[in-house]
Amino acid sequence: MIPIRDHNPSNRFPLITWILIAINVLVFISHWPLFTDSHILGRFYDNYALIPVQVSVHALLLPFFTSMFLHGSFLHLAGNMLFLWIFGDNLEDRLGHFLYLLFYLAAGFVAGFMQYVSAPFSDIPVVGASGAIAGVMGGYLLLYPKARVDILLIFIIFFRIISIPAWLALCIWFILQIFGVIGSDANSGGVAYMAHAAGFAAGAVMVLPIIIMQGGVKHWSRTQGRPPYPEARYRKRKTRIPSVKLRDK
Repeated sequence: MIPIRDHNPSNRFPLITWILIAINVLVFISHWPLFTDSHILGRFYDNYALIPVQVSVHALLLPFFTSMFLHGSFLHLAGNMLFLWIFGDNLEDRLGHFLYLLFYLAAGFVAGFMQYVSAPFSDIPVVGASGAIAGVMGGYLLLYPKARVDILLIFIIFFRIISIPAWLALCIWFILQIFGVIGSDANSGGVAYMAHAAGFAAGAVMVLPIIIMQGGVKHWSRTQGRPPYPEARYRKRKTRIPSVKLRDK
């Protein structure tokens, strides 16, 4: 299940979202050559990645922020930037550029901190924007639960795009992260499920005051959980591959 776009247009240009995407891409390109040498890459991570045991010993704060802009592979980067591009513009539109940037950094910090708390003496580097982007997704869930999201379903050789409500797509994603937290060991590396779940929860909590100020449950009843702008519609294009009719022998 891979989200590829939503049907929720924004009213202003998502400047901060695009800047964040650009920074993540440029940082990845800048240290991409280091992946050929594990020792040099390890020293680089020692300086900029979130390594829990170093935070415990030296009381470091900066890695909670610098680690948000590092990624372990091209696919790691591409997946994160896809999610940020889909969900970030609408949250930036709602919060404004400055508050959105603070929101993003705060969600990323909470995500990194909870990942650290789950394994404070782990020596495995934690990198990625996933926690901050999970916060964006948590905020999106509360603001636009009934926005339509197009999902690419891949099952072996079966490919299909379906449109489902944002609440369903995001809740499935969040539940998977909770199962990941329960079924994995934060000390053994792999996916930082705790960071994902904590970032998502932090994003939802930070958006709650906006919902409350706009009437709480009445706000959802008034908007029906839908975006404030007309839903974007995408035309289905016919394939250029010609069809061939089979003839009877």
